[in-house]
Amino acid sequence: MEKDLIMPRHVAVILDGNGRWAKEHHVPRKLGHKAGCENLEQIVEDAARLGIEYFTIYGFSTENWKRSAEEVGALMQLFRYYIGRLRDVAMANNVRVLSIGERSRFDADLIDGLNMLEEVTSGNTGMTFVLALNYGGRDEITRAVRRVAANVAGGELAPEEITEDTISAALDTAGMPDPDLMIRTSGEQRLSNYLLWQLAYAELYFTDVYWPDFHKEHLVKAIEAYNARNRRFGGR
Repeated sequence: MEKDLIMPRHVAVILDGNGRWAKEHHVPRKLGHKAGCENLEQIVEDAARLGIEYFTIYGFSTENWKRSAEEVGALMQLFRYYIGRLRDVAMANNVRVLSIGERSRFDADLIDGLNMLEEVTSGNTGMTFVLALNYGGRDEITRAVRRVAANVAGGELAPEEITEDTISAALDTAGMPDPDLMIRTSGEQRLSNYLLWQLAYAELYFTDVYWPDFHKEHLVKAIEAYNARNRRFGGR
């Protein structure tokens, strides 16, 4: 039963399989992405109601720019459309929305939309929903190292004073707890440059279900698997 589960504080998801879902349903890839976006709306609501505090999704990676111009363009249009829908879902469920990643590569109107989404939901006190957009773990760590290096060069920080906390505070996720559980849909079993620093101690859960078909019962199943694992740190 859901009420008997211990909820992971932070769940991170790689929502994979939109393209393969489209192929199996004999529809264009862009309709697979559309189905994935529609499913995300419901999963955000489900996660909030389950009592998860932070829910982070890999929406668009730094590597996704290598896809065809047509597919990237279709994804950007979907982002524009669903920003408004996510705002409505967030406000209806007391969800705060944040984004991580290097957003400067996006068009100005999309950046404005993300800023609006964060501002409008900033007063919400329920779950924090984090969109990883133009995000890559290595890119994030590289940018964090540059920030720390600048502080050292400026005399604000001595090299021997650099700790794990120093680096964590320079990451896009500063102030957030690290994920307890990472879920990847569609059968792939790799991190794909996702939250490389933050997932150091996360439980990993992989499912063959494509993202558009990943519903509340699948999320609960992943949390049940998380509950069944013996969480130990430092070899104890």
